[in-house]
Amino acid sequence: MKKSEIFFSIALDDQRVPEAISWRATDAGEKIHFAKAINISLWDRDEAGTMKIDLWTKDMPVEEMKYFYIDTIGAMAQSIMTATSDKVMADKMRALCQELMDHVEEDRKKNS
Repeated sequence: MKKSEIFFSIALDDQRVPEAISWRATDAGEKIHFAKAINISLWDRDEAGTMKIDLWTKDMPVEEMKYFYIDTIGAMAQSIMTATSDKVMADKMRALCQELMDHVEEDRKKNS
């Protein structure tokens, strides 16, 4: 059986706030990639529930964080469609993404 691993490294300041996030994956070569935020969700087999890790660095702008979560919901919409063929659920998630994009864009216009 082939094995693939993903490694995350989080550099913390004295108050344990992330300053840097890096990652690499065995299937992606040895290159180290950098991120401003991560959102990892796992379905725990034994607990039959979701385990989450949400981290972001000090330099992650609020507006980028909003786009990050909108993109994440959009990716989940595609995943739910692929995994379950539930078009209704996927379409509702995509509609939520559009509603959130409209909100963020409207908010951006108000603040500029």
